[in-house]
Amino acid sequence: MKAAPFTLHRPKTLDEAAALLADVAGDGGLVLAGGQSLVPMMALRVAYPPHLVDINAIDSLSRIEVADGALSIGATVRHAAFHRPLPQAGVLGRLLSTVVRHIAHYPIRQRGTFCGSLAHADPASEWCLAAATLDATMMLKSTSGTRSVPAAEYLEGAMETARAPDEILIEARVPLLPDSARFGFYEFNRRAGDFALGIALATYDLADGVMRNVRIGLGGIEEKARRIAVAEAALDGQPPGEGAFAAAADAAMADVDAMEDASTSQEYRRDLAGVVLRRALKASMASAVAAQ
Repeated sequence: MKAAPFTLHRPKTLDEAAALLADVAGDGGLVLAGGQSLVPMMALRVAYPPHLVDINAIDSLSRIEVADGALSIGATVRHAAFHRPLPQAGVLGRLLSTVVRHIAHYPIRQRGTFCGSLAHADPASEWCLAAATLDATMMLKSTSGTRSVPAAEYLEGAMETARAPDEILIEARVPLLPDSARFGFYEFNRRAGDFALGIALATYDLADGVMRNVRIGLGGIEEKARRIAVAEAALDGQPPGEGAFAAAADAAMADVDAMEDASTSQEYRRDLAGVVLRRALKASMASAVAAQ
C-alpha cells in the first residue's frame, strides 16, 4: 500500500515549526523526525495525517551536549549517535551504547531518532525504558512556550504520552550517572531486531560492598516502561549476588500487571519479567570490570 495524500512542511526554525504544528494539529497533522515508525504506519494506512511538519532542517535539534548534570539529546539525534560511547557522558555514555545495539537493525538506527522513540512510546521501546529508569525529562515546545515533563508523567500508556497535539518533543534530558555506577541491561526477543517481549535495565552504586541508589526498570512487560520500586527496595542495602537478585526478581513478578496478546500469555510475560531482571542484574556485575 501507499500513504494517503499529505502536505509536507519543512520549517527552518523551531518557532516556525511550532507555529505550523499549531495550525495543522487540529486536523491531525504530525511531526516527522526519523520516520521509522510513522512512515511504515502511513504506508499501511494505519496512520494518515493530512500534514507532516518535518523538523530535520532545524539545526538546533541535532545537538547532543552535557549541561547541568544531564545529557541533552535533541529531537533529530539518530540512534546511531550512540553506537560508540559518548566520552562526555561517562558511565551513561557506555550504558546508552550498550542499549542501542538492541534497537531494530543497523539501517533503521541510521535514521530513527532517540526522541522519536519517546514520542511513539511503544511499550517495547529501549529508549523509553532508559528514560523511565533514569528519570529523564522531556522538553515540549508549542506556541505557548516550553514545558518540562518527567518520564514517569510523560509515558502514560501504550503509544500514549503527555504531549499535546500541538507540542513538539524537542529534547530529552537524561541525568548523568556517577563514575562509580554499575549498570546491567538485558532484552529478550524471538529474533534479533524483533520487538522485545521483555527488557530490564538496572543501575546502582556500590558503596562499602552494598547496593545504593538502585534503579530498576522493566519494558515490554506492561503497557509502558516504568521503574519497579519494590525491586529497588529489595536490592537497596544488599550486597550484589544471586540471593538479592532473585529476591528483586520475585518482587517484580508479583508487582507487574503484564500484558497479554495472541502469542504471549500474561503468565509468560510475568515470568519473563523476573528472568530479564535477573539477567540484567547479573550483567551489572561485569560492567565495572568492562569499564576498566
